[in-house]
Amino acid sequence: MFCLICKDKPNHVQLRMDNRPAHIEYVLSAGIVAAAGPFTSDDNETMIGTMMLLNVDSRAAAEEFAANDPYAQAGLFDSVEVFPWKHLIGGLEDPNKA
Repeated sequence: MFCLICKDKPNHVQLRMDNRPAHIEYVLSAGIVAAAGPFTSDDNETMIGTMMLLNVDSRAAAEEFAANDPYAQAGLFDSVEVFPWKHLIGGLEDPNKA
């Protein structure tokens, strides 16, 4: 499993909102996203980034998924970090289990 930490470019909320439907469709249709959601500013409303847990076996697969995200394609992200991640505590659904 890999974790994506994506930080938006400053003052790009409108670009995020314009591309949000395509991003959500991409994430939901991928079949590899165990958990995902936006980071917010301290007001707990203004979205400033994205965190995703991907059920993939390689960094290359995680990086490919990240590069094809509509947010990335639109130029929203200031940075994208990819980390191998081990699940320890809490329930996560495996999108590959039927």
